Amino acid sequence: MTTAAARHAHADWTGSLISASVAGLATVCAATALTGVIKGSSWLTYLIVAVVLVTCTGLALRSLRVPALAVGLSQIMVLLLLVTGMFTESGILAVIPGPDAFAELNQVLSEAGGQIRTSLPPVDATAPILCLVTIGIGLVAVLVDTIAVTVVAPAASGLVLLCLYAVPASLANEMLPWWTFVLGAGTFAALIAIDSGHRHRGWQSREGRSAASERATAMASTPSLVVSVAIVCGLLAGATVTPIGTVGQLPFSSGGSGAGPSSAGLGLQPFTQLQGMLNDQGDTELFRVRGLGGDDRLMRAFTLDTYAPDEGWRLHPGPMPAGVVANGRLPRSPGDAFGRSRAIRIDPVNWRDVWLPTYGMPRQITGIENHWYYDQVSGTVYAERAQRPPPYTVLTALDQPTEPELRTADASTGQIPAIYSTQPSIDPRVRQLTERIVAGETTAYGKATAIWRYFIADGNFTYDTQTASNAGTDALANFLLKGKRGYCAQFASAMAVMLRSQDIGARVAVGFTSGTRMNGYNSITTRDAHAWVEVFFGPEYGWVPFDPTPLDDGRGVVPQYLDPNTANSPDSGTDPRADARQLPGDGVRAPAPEPQQPDPGQQSSQHDNVSLAKAPDWMRWPVLLLMLLAAGLTAATVYVARRTSELRSGPGADAGTPLARRLALARWWLPPATAGGWLLSLALVGWMVSWLLAIALFVVAGALVAPAVLREYHRGGRLHDILLGRPDAASAAWRELLDELADRGTPVAEAETVRDTARRLASQYGLNTDGQRHLNTIVGVMERAWYGGKTDVDTELAAAFEGLRQSLNRAAPLSWQGRLLPTSVMSGLPGLRR
Repeated sequence: MTTAAARHAHADWTGSLISASVAGLATVCAATALTGVIKGSSWLTYLIVAVVLVTCTGLALRSLRVPALAVGLSQIMVLLLLVTGMFTESGILAVIPGPDAFAELNQVLSEAGGQIRTSLPPVDATAPILCLVTIGIGLVAVLVDTIAVTVVAPAASGLVLLCLYAVPASLANEMLPWWTFVLGAGTFAALIAIDSGHRHRGWQSREGRSAASERATAMASTPSLVVSVAIVCGLLAGATVTPIGTVGQLPFSSGGSGAGPSSAGLGLQPFTQLQGMLNDQGDTELFRVRGLGGDDRLMRAFTLDTYAPDEGWRLHPGPMPAGVVANGRLPRSPGDAFGRSRAIRIDPVNWRDVWLPTYGMPRQITGIENHWYYDQVSGTVYAERAQRPPPYTVLTALDQPTEPELRTADASTGQIPAIYSTQPSIDPRVRQLTERIVAGETTAYGKATAIWRYFIADGNFTYDTQTASNAGTDALANFLLKGKRGYCAQFASAMAVMLRSQDIGARVAVGFTSGTRMNGYNSITTRDAHAWVEVFFGPEYGWVPFDPTPLDDGRGVVPQYLDPNTANSPDSGTDPRADARQLPGDGVRAPAPEPQQPDPGQQSSQHDNVSLAKAPDWMRWPVLLLMLLAAGLTAATVYVARRTSELRSGPGADAGTPLARRLALARWWLPPATAGGWLLSLALVGWMVSWLLAIALFVVAGALVAPAVLREYHRGGRLHDILLGRPDAASAAWRELLDELADRGTPVAEAETVRDTARRLASQYGLNTDGQRHLNTIVGVMERAWYGGKTDVDTELAAAFEGLRQSLNRAAPLSWQGRLLPTSVMSGLPGLRR
């Protein structure tokens, strides 16, 4: 290899190493934007492992001059092996994907899609989400590595990195952390700066200019192609991914329709539909409610006041009323007769919406910010944009009227806004059916109860999440007259329309049933989403709930004023003593102290972990300390190497000092210790994902660096002998020189003399005057030691040998392959023995 070629190869190796490392770091830093959509930080470990493996694979294969296409495919294959080992149990030899492993991966990714559709950001870092993110960021790492290193167009990789911000920004309803942008922008700027530095150095020589010119010519159209593809991918990602996790928005514009966006998020849609499949949102926990005691109460999120034929109920067009700040005492609701209050604590778990659910007739809300507002007319609490509320407490009235009170109530619609009594345009058959049902009833209560009983009577209707086909007829008429099958939205919609047709004030309420009683609280999930009817019974009793859905799974709520088996008392049907105690002096009932129970979310999350054993969470700190120690050892190795080099280049008297002896010994042992520290750190990082990955990383990385570490160990021992002037220093210098030549692809034949080797070395590598002078000094010292019987080592040996090493490194720097896989070690030459 000529001197110019060696320098060019060294420059290419250095540029590839630095560019690939910074490209991987830029990918990891840009991926931190996912903190806005994924909970915790454990997922970052998976991304780091994937990016490190992709980067190292690219570096290793490019050093062997593997074609660019094969490099990219190999990186994808390594990523597939990683994902198979971490997220499946049916891989061949644990990491090689087979048909069963692919089927298992498909199932895991399907679960990830389901979690995305049913969860609001940030989502839990479950195994399916970790698998999806690892694959996605791993592929991004492959693309960025290819563009920045292989294609040498790092600026174009910025568009790919930008997509890592675009997706979380489109999903999260809050601003992404500012530091994610700082990290991403800083590392991308460093990538651009490094590429500019390499190009500048290349232009300093004609060969560099020629290489850069050839490269620019070959890649002339590549950046444009990459940019175009990146833009298309970004637009597709934004168009297809953005709806995931979005929630209903209030119609604050006057022209709004009131119909919220897709129900893909866990926020409830502000409308009900008369036909179609009820969106199955899984069974994700939304709230934990304390203070209900033994009561089965409906939790109201919002109410709907306008009916659109063949569509369903929705919010009226136009902005919401101004309302009052909800954080504090609230105006009295119609029907609130100043009775006892109940304090109910609500802990939102996965709820993010513009609506804040409440119970009964709320009197006071504490624990929320001032940008929540309460509308006394609709009985809802709302914000201008979707957000995740903190735990809050609702002080509310839960007293219920009795049947006699409702029968004598003044339910005239003139006491409420006209929007709640507007009679919709309906099929005459529906009006006729309603007239037959309420025949003989003269009061609003009698009519409402008759319609309610019509829906819940055995054999009349069937609860089903799939509505019957309307066969081209009116949806409401089809539901009532033919299909008679539906879910809560259809039942509530139909009953509210029928009540309106009788000039009775009615609206549809949307919220949740009481959920499942746990140890100390009620757990409300997405399966508890529900719709019912609220009927107005005058300002004395206000809006009274009627639930016409014939639920048979125990979630139905039948209040005492509709249950003939209950006593006619305000509190019948409830247990006022359960989980409640009287607070002295204020007439408020608050939740009784409840024993602390393990968080079921934490228990269930154990089933979401990957199948392979992982390191405990507390291991993060020891791993961090070990990495800091390894970084300190690296800095110490660099310092000691430079200091011993100065000592060898200096006067011979400096070599015998105690400091020189200590530094020489440290120069010998620090490189293996540093490599061991990094290997152990990498293994522990892998253990945080799985023990199998830890073993694989330790074995693979150890096998890769072992030759280089062994070569550095040999070099350190020989330099130690040379610096201290040991009797075998001349032999050590000669063995080190032979290994240096072997690593550069110039083996020395056993029959070749020292002077022949010296002449060939000087001629082949074009040593300068100083280099030749140092080489002649070393040859003279060696001949005197070998043939002259001289036991004392010449004090010029250390300085001459150091000068020769520096001259040789300048004339023919080692390639990356020569450093990582030194020939002197790999070929089993005498250089294997010190």
